[in-house]
Amino acid sequence: MEPWIWWIVGAGALAVAEILTGGSLVLIMLAGGAVAGGLTSALGGPPALSVGVFAIVSLALLGLVRPVARRHLRLGREARTNVAALVGAEATVTEAVDGQDGRIKLAGEIWSARAYDGMSTFEAGSRVQVLQIDGATALVAG
Repeated sequence: MEPWIWWIVGAGALAVAEILTGGSLVLIMLAGGAVAGGLTSALGGPPALSVGVFAIVSLALLGLVRPVARRHLRLGREARTNVAALVGAEATVTEAVDGQDGRIKLAGEIWSARAYDGMSTFEAGSRVQVLQIDGATALVAG
C-alpha cells in the first residue's frame, strides 16, 4: 500500500479518537499534520520530508490554531441567551419607574419595570441598567 494512504488512515484514526475522547483538540491538530504529511507523500516527497511536514504542521496547529479554537468553544458554552442575555443591558425609561411599576425600552421592546431596591425612582428619558429579570418585569437601577 502507498505511504500516503497510511498517513490518511492515521489522520482518520486520530480524528475519530478526538471525537471519542471528548475534544481536547490535540488529536485533531495531529490529524491535520498527518493530512499534510500524506499530501507531501502523495506529491512524491521522501518519507523524511513527510515526517518533517507532519511535525511542523502539527506544532503550528497546536500552537496557533488550538488556542483560538478552544477560546471560541469556551465562549460558545458560556454565551447567555434569551432573558439572561438582557441582564446587564442598558435601557431607557419611557414611563417613570419606581418600586412598583414603570416602563423601559430594552433591546428595542417596551418592558414593564420596577426599581431593583424598591425605593428609587427614575424619570422618563433616564438611562438605567437591568440587574435582574423577574418574569416579564425588568428590575433596574441607575
